Amino acid sequence: MKRVFGIAGWSGSGKTTLLRALIPALRERGVTVSTIKHAHHDFDIDRPGKDSYLHRTAGAHEVMISSGHRFALMHELRNAPEPTLGALVDRLAPVDIILVEGFKFDPVPKLEVHRPALGKPPIWPGEPHIVAVATDVPLPSCERPVFDLGDTASIAAMVVERAAGVEATR
Repeated sequence: MKRVFGIAGWSGSGKTTLLRALIPALRERGVTVSTIKHAHHDFDIDRPGKDSYLHRTAGAHEVMISSGHRFALMHELRNAPEPTLGALVDRLAPVDIILVEGFKFDPVPKLEVHRPALGKPPIWPGEPHIVAVATDVPLPSCERPVFDLGDTASIAAMVVERAAGVEATR
């Protein structure tokens, strides 16, 4: 089992900004981290005209690009169902914690990033897997632990404590 912790919230709430601060805070604690980002739209990391794009559009099931600095694997679903979070976790190399951005209703412990100024309702009242909330204003009605968005050290400590194992499934 791999340990997973989610960051959830509405678009524009600051999830990515928090993750950009949280990753180095965890690394400073000696924690190795990988991330999974869920996209609600069609996306492409490849550029038309490049060899990898031509391989993929020709019908390759998977295309891997590799160099001396990094590698990337693109997997075309070709009308197959979207993989579960467990299946995606299974594809990652072992690390101490996998941070997941999105997947707001999957059954993993999550921190909700909530900014009332966005005008969106909080997710935590109806989502039992949200174990804490990070915000930029006091939330006296929240029955879960509340963190200031800028308190990255406390959030990192909570993530290390609350990350849970996810069964990998293909």
